[in-house]
Amino acid sequence: MAKTQDFSAMMKDMMASFPMDTSAMEDMFKNTAALNEKLSSVALDAAGKSAEISSKWTKDTLSKIGEMSKAKTEPADYAKAATDFASSSAEVAAENMAAFAEVAKKVQMDTVELLMSAGKDMSEEATAAMKKATEEVTSATKKAAAAK
Repeated sequence: MAKTQDFSAMMKDMMASFPMDTSAMEDMFKNTAALNEKLSSVALDAAGKSAEISSKWTKDTLSKIGEMSKAKTEPADYAKAATDFASSSAEVAAENMAAFAEVAKKVQMDTVELLMSAGKDMSEEATAAMKKATEEVTSATKKAAAAK
């Protein structure tokens, strides 16, 4: 009966012939995790500020509705209260939308800054890795030429 070949031993031998430096992968993982942490911080900060704006807006609106819902002596006072509520609501809406826009602008600026910094770091790391690889290949070539 034919005996099957042990491919796992053959694969181990083959992989041992090609040693790999996993530090580049580990560095990439660490850098990616650090970038994700910074981006998450930006997003969470923006979410907190947005929640504060929304909460303040809601409280202001509820207090104005309370004023509008009070009993009035004259029918014209109801129309005036409704008009006052509508105009103040429009003002507050414009203010709050501007506040939301400022939060969005800050998120955009922080994100661009983080991504540009990450791109610069990646470029520097790639340059260093290529330089190291070139030196290793040059060294191996010199050794091979000297062995002949």
